[in-house]
Amino acid sequence: MYYYRCGGYGPEFSFRTLPSAFPVEFAVAGDLGQTEWTASTLSHVGARDYDLLLLPGDLSYADTNQPLWDSFGRLVEPYASTRPWMVTEGNHEIETFPIIYPHGFKAYNARWLMPHQESGSASNLYYSFDVAGVHIIMLGSYTDFDSNSNQYKWLQGDLARVDRRKTPWILVIIHAPWYNSNLAHKGEGESMRTAMEKILYEARVDVVFAGHVHAYERFSRVYDNKEDECGPVHVTIGDGGNREGLAMLFESPSPSISVYREPSFGHGRLRIVNSTHAHWSWHRNNETNAHTSDEVWLERLSSSTPCNQTKISSNSSNDEL
Repeated sequence: MYYYRCGGYGPEFSFRTLPSAFPVEFAVAGDLGQTEWTASTLSHVGARDYDLLLLPGDLSYADTNQPLWDSFGRLVEPYASTRPWMVTEGNHEIETFPIIYPHGFKAYNARWLMPHQESGSASNLYYSFDVAGVHIIMLGSYTDFDSNSNQYKWLQGDLARVDRRKTPWILVIIHAPWYNSNLAHKGEGESMRTAMEKILYEARVDVVFAGHVHAYERFSRVYDNKEDECGPVHVTIGDGGNREGLAMLFESPSPSISVYREPSFGHGRLRIVNSTHAHWSWHRNNETNAHTSDEVWLERLSSSTPCNQTKISSNSSNDEL
């Protein structure tokens, strides 16, 4: 436990360092905003212990209104002061002022400085870090990602350095989902998927979390728009509590690769039990409690394991991948 005061004065805070070995538990919540639903999500996150929160973009919904960054900081302080919050940018972090600030992320980069330099990244918009036996890659949906971009080249080098003996699990966080059967933001992640999906596939990434769409959806292991036992599980979890409301309309019929989908506010938890197995659950907000609506046991992928030995099955909201 560490105890600290910001600037050396004011109230004393404390936080617990991350575990050095399994098990480790991540809370995951995207598109938070500052609404009553946000407060509900945060209270449900804080009601159970966890080690680190992953936020796949759209934090404060400030949209150039700078005081909203301050109010968001006050809203999340009881949680972000006690557990690490690792974030990537969403479209609501873009704040472009022509000539003065043409690059769009000045407030976000100043207020949410992530350890990009430690991972060899030249940009705060994409980076990676390790927790226990997990390698986590935070990618930027709103900075260049084609094969000639710095982000693409950084991602290649970052994945090449991963030692699956030390970090057997690989997670990736983006904002705009690559797979999405909701009518909201349909196809907005397609160009990034086309550019980068093969790299993640060849590295045997285990799970890809996304936000942006204000609903929950979990896919099977997938690659190139088809079910594939070597591909990552894609999860859209942009349902933290934003002011724009839920994305209610899904495609009908549901595509075969979509396992579970629901337009409700909530948060997720990924508990990695050991080097081979993890449990994912999604908790819908209701009046007082976080109701577990979807869960699945995951078995990690490995670059040294033939894909035909990887288990994949599906039976509604309680299955094993």
